[in-house]
Amino acid sequence: MENTATPTHPAPARLNWSPALAVGDDHMDDTHEEFVDMLNQLLVTPQEQQLSLYHQFVEHTVEHFAQEERWMLATGFSADNCHASHHAAILETMHAVVDHFEKEDKEIITRLAEALVEWFPQHAASMDAGLALHLKEVGFDSRTETLADPGKVRPASMSGCGSVTCS
Repeated sequence: MENTATPTHPAPARLNWSPALAVGDDHMDDTHEEFVDMLNQLLVTPQEQQLSLYHQFVEHTVEHFAQEERWMLATGFSADNCHASHHAAILETMHAVVDHFEKEDKEIITRLAEALVEWFPQHAASMDAGLALHLKEVGFDSRTETLADPGKVRPASMSGCGSVTCS
């Protein structure tokens, strides 16, 4: 018996925004929801049409990470820590993807997007949630980027993974 069924391809991984991804800072959560929406849009866009959208996604991510690092510095949560290092590694990879895509690896944007679907929930639940808690503790308003009491902020003393004992 001949099989004439059309082969099925697995549906691309998706990351649905949910309260489980929220970190407790409304502005950070709004930025994260935009990140998730753009990531999902990449995953449903035909590969040969992804590059323009990917450039927008990279631009959004650069601004997203710069925003968080600006908050770290403004509140004594040193940007010289694992959180910022994760951002740098992700951005380095994102920038390298464009060259590979243009050299005929048309699947690389999808592969990166699928990897980010796996990476982002853990990053948000650990590093971003920690930053959100710190912002709340020092009275930082992420929308206005102001401190209720600048006296609550000590000079940044963290390095490495966010601890003076981390090497």
